[in-house]
Amino acid sequence: MSGRRFFRRRSYRLKESPCAGEELMLYRRFEKLIDIFRDAPTAAPPDRVLPFYTYYLKQVWPSFAVLLIVGLFGALIEVALFSYLSRIIDLTQGTPNVDFFKVHGVELAWMAVVALILRPLFLALHDLLVHQTLSPSLTSLIRWQNHSYVLKQSLNFFQNDFAGRIAQRIMQTGNSLRDSAVQAVDALWHVLIYAISSLVLFAEADWRLMIPLLTWIAAFIGALYYFVPRVKERSVVSSDARSKLMGRIVDGYTNITTLKLFAHTNFEQQYAREAIKEQTEKAQLAGRVVTSMDVAITSMNGLLIVSTTGLALWLWTQSLITVGAIALATGLVIRIVNMSGWIMWVVTGIFENIGMVQDGLQTISQPVSITDREQAKPLNVARGEVRFDHVDFHYGKKSGIIGDLNLTIKPGEKIGLIGPSGAGKSTLVNLLLRLYDVQGGRILIDGQNIAEVGQESLRERIGMITQDTSLLHRSIRDNLLYGKPDATDAELWEAVHKARADEFIPLLSDSEGRTGFDAHVGERGVKLSGGQRQRIAIARVLLKDAPILIMDEATSALDSEVEAAIQESLETLMQGKTVIAIAHRLSTIARMDRLVVLEKGKIAEAGSHAELLAHGGLYARLWQHQTGGFVGID
Repeated sequence: MSGRRFFRRRSYRLKESPCAGEELMLYRRFEKLIDIFRDAPTAAPPDRVLPFYTYYLKQVWPSFAVLLIVGLFGALIEVALFSYLSRIIDLTQGTPNVDFFKVHGVELAWMAVVALILRPLFLALHDLLVHQTLSPSLTSLIRWQNHSYVLKQSLNFFQNDFAGRIAQRIMQTGNSLRDSAVQAVDALWHVLIYAISSLVLFAEADWRLMIPLLTWIAAFIGALYYFVPRVKERSVVSSDARSKLMGRIVDGYTNITTLKLFAHTNFEQQYAREAIKEQTEKAQLAGRVVTSMDVAITSMNGLLIVSTTGLALWLWTQSLITVGAIALATGLVIRIVNMSGWIMWVVTGIFENIGMVQDGLQTISQPVSITDREQAKPLNVARGEVRFDHVDFHYGKKSGIIGDLNLTIKPGEKIGLIGPSGAGKSTLVNLLLRLYDVQGGRILIDGQNIAEVGQESLRERIGMITQDTSLLHRSIRDNLLYGKPDATDAELWEAVHKARADEFIPLLSDSEGRTGFDAHVGERGVKLSGGQRQRIAIARVLLKDAPILIMDEATSALDSEVEAAIQESLETLMQGKTVIAIAHRLSTIARMDRLVVLEKGKIAEAGSHAELLAHGGLYARLWQHQTGGFVGID
């Protein structure tokens, strides 16, 4: 089959809705007010809650400033509607029916303008700012910047946590920060405007009407002061338990093959059950505080309604206030009572969300342990010499792993790293890739200290084929293009042909009917066999064509026939490159220019295959164990 047939590139774009047109321009203008992919202000987000909020809200301050202004006018309009009710009642009592509209028509018209035009206008502006600008865009901006920062973390960061928990915190922090910020803006004006306006309107009628409201405001603030910190505290605990649950569930799904092979469905259920039980108990503890607060405030609200209405009626019986004042006082109090319930839930929601943000900070704001130096230059590889100069590494312990290791690999030299498990072979490779920083000494490539060059440029110039090849849950093409994003179809086809991957790729298909290079490979490439994944990995490195090549058990997943078939391609791949190969099957690397034998993080011996056999040391013993002396090398 022709390679061209399987390399049809797909382009995806959103289709315009049939109703798209000028009527949608208003929405689009609000939707584009925030650039969700803008660069973060600093390299790392703050690690405390208030600066963390400020860090993101400052980036969208114009939208928030407008929301504050719109919220102010919206709250004033709501209060004005209640004053209109009192005014209308008083006007009807003092004006003959037949003259009512003639005398008060202009005033009534202004009331209608406020109710029919201004109120819907400000409500529409509020909704546009919240639902078109802040809710989607601010959330996406936070997620984008947090995800971009977390991607810079070291390998150790991801190995020490659940992938599901990290993802959960990235997702929930954006939502929680946005919700709490928007709710705080809404609650701020409603609380201030209603409280101040009500007191002013009550004072105009009779100062004594202020007494129940002032007492209630003091009690309401006291209740919030007592309950809200407890809600926040328990929300942090509940959020952490929820993230832990998510991590355990995703961990089980990711390793579903292991779960099935060991017939441990019940064990996995129990593992998740413990986390669900813990999360439920923590959520119930938070719920107890919310219920207690609800009961306390509801009781206070009942007292406010009875005392204010009773006082207003008594003042009316003494001819001190009008019927309109009774309607105003009763209407405002009922509105305040209803609003107090809303404020209670808003404030609770705000602090629950703050708790989730605080939980997310545990992951998001961790400092990056491996960073580029300021103005780090790109690595320039002209020859490909690699030198380990007095390198020490012990994963933060006092000693062990790699100790005072010196090794120089000449340009174009091909060496094999050999040694028992735990000797430090893979650690040495990880240090060369700067997945970890050395704790002593230095590593040089063509005389350049890798700690002083950009990490991206370093890894761009090193190709690596690993034993455990993990593919992205994307198409075959997408996985191959990781090696060279701008590769042409011809280059892709040449690479897969050399890796003998063209034997199976045209036959692939997935559940959505995609075939060949468009077929998706499943999470970590589980839909492919180990040998197929390995051949994709080899093709990917062929495309990358980096001057330094690392092969860590590169052919371990291949059967002997396939390994022999691609051996010529591997020889071609290694030509002109500095090569470091790790293999437990010594026969696969015995032909290397030089073999370096590691033992307990030090070089035990080095030389050619023949030299090491003649020396009769560790290599000779390993060779004898593997071959029994029956395999010869020309």
